[in-house]
Amino acid sequence: MNRTMTEKRSKRFKVLEERPVNKDGFVKEWPDQGFVAMSSPHDPDPSLTIENGKITEMDGKERKDFDMLDQFIADYTIDVSTAGEVMKMESIEIARKLVDIHVSRSEMISIVKGMTPAKVVEVLNQLNVVEMMMALQKMRARKTPANQCHVTNVRDNPILMAADAAEAGILGFDEQETTVGIVRYAPFNALALLVGSQTARGGVLTQDALEEATELRLAMLGLTTYAETISIYGTESVFMDGDDTPWSKSFLASAYASRGAKMRFTSGTGSEVQMAGAEGKSMLYLEVRCVMMAKGAGVQGLQNGSISCIGIPAAVPSGLRAVLAENLATTMFDLEVASGNDQTFSHSEIRRSAKMLCQMLPGTDFIFSGFSAVPNSDDMFAGSNMDSSDIDDYLIIQRDMMVDGGLKPVEETDVINVRYQAAKSMQAIFEELGFPRITDEEVEAATYANSSADMPKRNVVEDLKAAERILTEEITGFQVALILAKRGYQQTAERIFNMLKHKVAGDYLHTSAIINAQNVVLSAVNDENDYKGPGTGYRLGGERWEEIKNIRQAISPSDY
Repeated sequence: MNRTMTEKRSKRFKVLEERPVNKDGFVKEWPDQGFVAMSSPHDPDPSLTIENGKITEMDGKERKDFDMLDQFIADYTIDVSTAGEVMKMESIEIARKLVDIHVSRSEMISIVKGMTPAKVVEVLNQLNVVEMMMALQKMRARKTPANQCHVTNVRDNPILMAADAAEAGILGFDEQETTVGIVRYAPFNALALLVGSQTARGGVLTQDALEEATELRLAMLGLTTYAETISIYGTESVFMDGDDTPWSKSFLASAYASRGAKMRFTSGTGSEVQMAGAEGKSMLYLEVRCVMMAKGAGVQGLQNGSISCIGIPAAVPSGLRAVLAENLATTMFDLEVASGNDQTFSHSEIRRSAKMLCQMLPGTDFIFSGFSAVPNSDDMFAGSNMDSSDIDDYLIIQRDMMVDGGLKPVEETDVINVRYQAAKSMQAIFEELGFPRITDEEVEAATYANSSADMPKRNVVEDLKAAERILTEEITGFQVALILAKRGYQQTAERIFNMLKHKVAGDYLHTSAIINAQNVVLSAVNDENDYKGPGTGYRLGGERWEEIKNIRQAISPSDY
């Protein structure tokens, strides 16, 4: 005789129900509305017809029926000189080449250039997660992996922000991103990141994620050096909701690049579902269209990995596999990838770590496009997959696995010192420019703070007036450098000036560019990924491995 749930509950199931993972949301597949990760029954089959060097049919659609993404991809992305032969190849054969150590990255890129969106998806669907990670290790553009962080706070406090940026700099983040709670604070945030990051070390790239016109103005003033919040979408209806087209986004990209600002587009699985415009296609199919549009536009790369829509693919079967697949697709088109992990999606620490390892273990150009260098309570990007309280876990995982996750252990005394220097630099700049006074109390608080709750409150109205002066008076990064040199902060001044010189030289506009602590640009040009199996590609060793090994918690036998 069967017993029913109403009679008595299993104590084990009651325990399971209290586990953090069961606070997450999960849904069954619903292909008609796009709630399917990698293979929708409505996804087209791969096909291609070329007549007189022009694509006249693609993935079952005649040219007269192309939407604007189809047209853009057909005209600017697909290599018609190779596409005819590539499209005849079996998808399983191409998938095997992706994981074959005897097939070079460059050979794979030449094949991928001849594929349609549906063909790319068909290839990716042949791969399991481990195979995708193997392929990603080979296909990423830059040999050396790196990391990016968020530096924000709910009060938009510029002193705290500069101190946090300085700490993030010595931790090893090569890019730092901020945004605002109050839009008019934006110039202060850009200034704080510039000063704080360059206090830590030279070469850190920074951005202020805002509406695009203001973001571009700050870049032109030399207060920021890159941008990535230029969103693109996989369906025409969602694109048009944003009053944009692939051509307008391409024009905007050229505006950034022509002014010396590194930039990449942003996209991600689930965005079209979230905006009710998935047209019944799988999340991955729509994202591959975004990747191919980015390639056709000529941008350096893509921030993808679902990003702010991560809850949607994470709720459906194979969703996190689809996120990894979109990262891989980006590298297959020889684009830089900032591979997400930048918004929290789960109550489960196990699940969050599992997702992150898909990018950390094979390595990507930027493993996180926003590891929160501050507590998530201060992260104005809605919280990251990992925050400042997870730093030790991350450093130890690097050590456990002998993997370079882009970060390095730091001593508490070094952190305190660099935070103090950044806060004092901001104090000097505010004084020289006649901005509202930064008190010694605020400098002290920022030096030792964990979050904005530890900071004295400032006069918001007066700060906003001063922040607007940066734009109205066109206060530049060069002026900031001159002030710092005048006030005795020579090293930070020189580092800021070096960043301005990089904007003129433009070397960091190459795919996957970062600037290392020696002020040397590393990119896919001079640090090309050459992985061809064991003993090749990026190998952790030497000084970098010693750095990763020597966490502060490790006990030395010689001490006892």
